[in-house]
Amino acid sequence: MRYRHSRPESRTELILKALHINGNDLTLADVREVVYENRPVLLEPEARQAVDRARAVVEDALDNERVAYAVNTGVGKLSDVRISPADIRKLQVNLLRSHSVGVGEPLREDVVRAMILLRANSLAKGFSGIRDVVIDALCSMLNRGVHPVIPSQGSVGASGDLAPLSHLALVLVGEGTAIYQGKTTPAAEALRMADIQPLVLEAKESISLINGTQAMLAVGLLATLQAEILCDSADVIGGLTVDALYGTDVAFDQRIQAARPHAGQFVSANNLRRMLEGSQIRESHRDCGKVQDAYSLRCMPQVHGAVRDTIAHCRGVFEVEINSAVDNPLVFPAERKVGARKPMIADPVEGDILSGGNFHGEPLAFALDFMGIALSALAGISERRLERLVNPSLNEGLPPFLAPGAGLNSGFMMAQVTAAALVNENRVLAHPASVDSITTSGNKEDYVSMGMTSANKLQRIVANTRNVLAIEAMAVAQAIDFLAPLQPSKRGQAAHAAIRGVSPKMTEDRILAPDFAHVSELIAGGALARVLG
Repeated sequence: MRYRHSRPESRTELILKALHINGNDLTLADVREVVYENRPVLLEPEARQAVDRARAVVEDALDNERVAYAVNTGVGKLSDVRISPADIRKLQVNLLRSHSVGVGEPLREDVVRAMILLRANSLAKGFSGIRDVVIDALCSMLNRGVHPVIPSQGSVGASGDLAPLSHLALVLVGEGTAIYQGKTTPAAEALRMADIQPLVLEAKESISLINGTQAMLAVGLLATLQAEILCDSADVIGGLTVDALYGTDVAFDQRIQAARPHAGQFVSANNLRRMLEGSQIRESHRDCGKVQDAYSLRCMPQVHGAVRDTIAHCRGVFEVEINSAVDNPLVFPAERKVGARKPMIADPVEGDILSGGNFHGEPLAFALDFMGIALSALAGISERRLERLVNPSLNEGLPPFLAPGAGLNSGFMMAQVTAAALVNENRVLAHPASVDSITTSGNKEDYVSMGMTSANKLQRIVANTRNVLAIEAMAVAQAIDFLAPLQPSKRGQAAHAAIRGVSPKMTEDRILAPDFAHVSELIAGGALARVLG
């Protein structure tokens, strides 16, 4: 999916359309609107007050020369080094430069947009001790389409995604590289063209910008959107395959599911029943005497359903993280007691600056790995159904490899090979990164999550799984064509028509790679999932 960018016509229009963030109630639906529909983002006025209160605690600590980690000290192993007031601003720039050590392919622009939104929202909670202008600048980058170029590798997931977030924050101060209006350009030039003033960061602001989990979280959230579409699409495609292979819907009976009431299993079984409801193909063999189907057909509710339940669990983890404060240290202004006098300007600002570990990516790393494992199973069972469609020993009398004129034409023989290759790659990628840790920062950061590795793997697994489902979709559409004039259910016909809208029937061998891409895009856009209504 690609985001749509159109600059708001006026300040009034921006305010009316805007999502007002406060760090407490951002949803996955909000993220989708901002990332893909270019909904403007502004800091909520009440959240601005909370941000200002935390900032006052930081400035009071500076004015009174109280030592606070990353406010007037170095970071990591260098946390015992005291920084003089004259060097505070220099420290901010040095932190961004020294931590911008990413390598590899840049993150996609949709991931970058999600990162910016998520970082701004976390800072908006009012526990980070930064000025509100920092959040305003992040919002301006989103609203005006300035997207930092962020290498995808270099984060170990604690202290958060330091390298990716540093590349993001560099652009705020006019350094690094950004994409603006489709062109890669030096950050200073991108900000100038977008009419955004570079920031001069003050005490604690760099560490607040780069200490967090927003890179891996952004990938996880966008993967969740796609994973949910893939689950529904797999039910639609799998239902067609059951029909094309003269399978039975008995295994999807509601009574069976009620006897083992996993939520996802119940949903997938219901979808599969609906996909076969009213099918002429199903009715044509209802009294054939076959007792049960192979696991890849019969056990779809159990397998697809387990994938659904896994995605739901991971979504819950990510939704907690969306509205969490994940930098370090965190700033907690003292709460005023009921009836207390209003503070005077000369009064000390009470509050605590506490060093902890909310930046640690372990909760996300586990979820990202778990989602990768689940989607690998979704691809694996799809490939097994595909094998049954093309294998003349298993496909219930359909032409070998679904080829018209088999022998002269090879049909889907090699398509199944491609699916097998993708499933194999998923199995390698599904090995969890979160079981590993390599000590960093002079043994100060001695147990890390490797969550960004999990995230990068997950992106590849999502794409592979979508492509495997696309191949099965093309194959089952071909099988349905061979079964005419018998027709699948109304929903099956709608799914078949959608596939045929981007991939015509194979009447002789042709190059299938473009078709794979078209059907994969069809799935990504939710066209097959929408068949379920």
